[in-house]
Amino acid sequence: MTPPPLTILLAAPRGFCAGVDRAIQIVELALARFGAPIYVRHEIVHNRTVVATLEAKGAVFVEELDEVPADARVVFSAHGVPKAVPAEAARRSLVYFDATCPLVSKVHVEAERLHADGYHLLMIGHQGHPEVIGTMGQLPDGAIALVETIGDARRVAVPDPARVAFITQTTLSVDDTAAIVAVLQDRFPALRSPHKEDICYATTNRQEAVKVIAPRCDALIVIGAPNSSNSVRLVEVGAKAGVARAMRIQDVSELDWSLLDGARTVGITAGASAPEQLVEELIAAFRARFAVVVEEISVRAEDTRFKLPRALSA
Repeated sequence: MTPPPLTILLAAPRGFCAGVDRAIQIVELALARFGAPIYVRHEIVHNRTVVATLEAKGAVFVEELDEVPADARVVFSAHGVPKAVPAEAARRSLVYFDATCPLVSKVHVEAERLHADGYHLLMIGHQGHPEVIGTMGQLPDGAIALVETIGDARRVAVPDPARVAFITQTTLSVDDTAAIVAVLQDRFPALRSPHKEDICYATTNRQEAVKVIAPRCDALIVIGAPNSSNSVRLVEVGAKAGVARAMRIQDVSELDWSLLDGARTVGITAGASAPEQLVEELIAAFRARFAVVVEEISVRAEDTRFKLPRALSA
């Protein structure tokens, strides 16, 4: 029986960004130089395949520093940590390597500078996300307020409307964030914006690629973890761009094939912490069921690279 035809629109860019690549390298280099175990506070990036691969090499993932033995070596995840975490590591004489994405670190520096200049900060982001916890933890309590929704933007109170600024989580929906900012600017005409866009290039590029392929897609599959903010945003972007069946899976084993009944063109992308291996496995599964034609749609070339910590690159 001849398999039915199917076109796969492969979005590009997709998958690993420079910050994720750097974070994984930091754990791997620490393991190579010092041997196992290397402790990692929180998932180094939000992807179970990446975490399992590093665990097999000797990484031990913990949620808090009190789970790390004395004199051990520990890596902080790509999402960033509150100031109290490296301070506690130093107090306990733990050797630590900071894998915080440099674009997240930029937001940390920006928050501190604005606070020092006398601004009350509003952070647009998702409550409980490690990046938000880390960024808000750069400042004293009460110096920064979280804004998650347009409703929050309409209600949030500030000490002085003339001295207010905003920053954002790096992995938000570009369009949703713009709508929240518009409300804040309407309420606070003196609102100070980030010197440079906080939403990172990788998040923006992956959302743009989804918007480009969406009009042609009967369905869109995003490979990414449920706790990966940028992956969840890609599903939302696809749905808002008109894809009737937009879904997220961690890997091909989670795909409900019945959701693709009648689909003739399927878009595939991957969040910034999802390895390309998972995309290849998904395409292979499609080839086993359909006569597949793959068309890669590239909207932007990415060549960003971040330096590794000197202690590991020397």
